[in-house]
This record gives sequence, structure tokens and C-alpha cells, in this order.
Amino acid sequence: MNYKIAIAEDNTFLANALIEKLSFFKEELQYLFRARDGKELVEKLENNQEIDLILMDIKMPNMNGIEATQIIKKRFPTIKIVMITVFDDDENILQSIQSGANGYLLKEATADELHKGILDVMKGGATMTPSIAMKALKILQTAEVPQYVENENIKLSKREKEVLEQLSKGLGYQVIAEKLFVSPSTIRKHIENIYRKLQVHNKIEAVEKARKHRLL
Repeated sequence: MNYKIAIAEDNTFLANALIEKLSFFKEELQYLFRARDGKELVEKLENNQEIDLILMDIKMPNMNGIEATQIIKKRFPTIKIVMITVFDDDENILQSIQSGANGYLLKEATADELHKGILDVMKGGATMTPSIAMKALKILQTAEVPQYVENENIKLSKREKEVLEQLSKGLGYQVIAEKLFVSPSTIRKHIENIYRKLQVHNKIEAVEKARKHRLL
């Protein structure tokens, strides 16, 4: 599989460092373009939606990475986003998770760590630098648990429920496609519809909300 990658980074030196790391894995990771801020990134995606994953800086001029992630997740929900940043403070971690980011890596990550993180995300998982994962866990442990909303009416098709059930088992798109005898692109479309109906940004949120609403 050859995944198409875009980079959002205003610092040319750091952007080139990411491009160099990606170049070690050309058979799997294809770098397509770079945007210097979130606004430019969204504009470029309007003309080129064949992107599988974005490596997103947080602190950028005009439109920061968190704002760009919120917009992209609404307009292009199948595109994966991994935050790449030097910031590991609680506020940035929480805002990144809430915006729908699929991962959070520090810029000091090695080429191998970046490669593994991208593959993990594209297979339906999530990736985080260990220190970030620990902070995220603490944030979630102290967060308020949302209450179940009785009157929220959510209807999933039989096939969407089947896909969601497979997602709840931790399976990736390719495996789910094989089990249900359809193409990975069909599974992606079903998942896009599931996310839209449940109003969530990732599979963890989707499974949690489905269970609360007794859809699983």
C-alpha cells in the first residue's frame, strides 16, 4: 500500500526534516505537498482530496493546526491527521484529541517511529509518543463522563452496524473488508457515514457512543 501524505508546517527546516524521514519509506509513503498554515492546507485539499494522511503542526500563522483539523474532519472525514509538534502540554493534547486528531507525535520522533505511527493510524489505530499517551490517559481519567442522552435518535443500517461491530474488535479496514467480502473503499465509506451519524471523529468515540445508545 502506498499512502499519500501531506504536511502542514510553517517552518521550512522542520518541514524538510519530515520530508527526509518520509523519503526512507518511499514504497509505502508518498509525500505529495506541504502547506505553510492551516488555511493554505484546507485550500489545497479542496483541489486535491486524494490525501490519506496529514502530518499537522499545531502552532502556525493564519490558522493553527487544531482549527485546521476541526475543519478537515468535517469536510474530509476519511483523511487521517497526526499532530506533529514540540508542544506536549495538557491543553494542546486535549484540544488535539477533541478536534479529531488520530495521533500525536513529537517532532523529535525518529524516521522509524514516524513510519510506524503512520502505518498504525492507516490501519485504523492511533499513535502517540509514550510521554504524550501517559498525559492523555491522565487527562481522560480526570475528565467528566458524558451522560447518556435518551432522546437522541440515531439510526444505523444493518451493514453499518456490522462494520461498527468489527471496529469494536479493533480490526483495521482491510481485515473488515475481507470479513464482509467488500472493498476497503466501501468500508471507508460506511465508516464515514457512521462517524457522521454518531457525530464522532474516531473509532474509539464511535464504539463508546454506540454502546451507550445500545447500538452494539
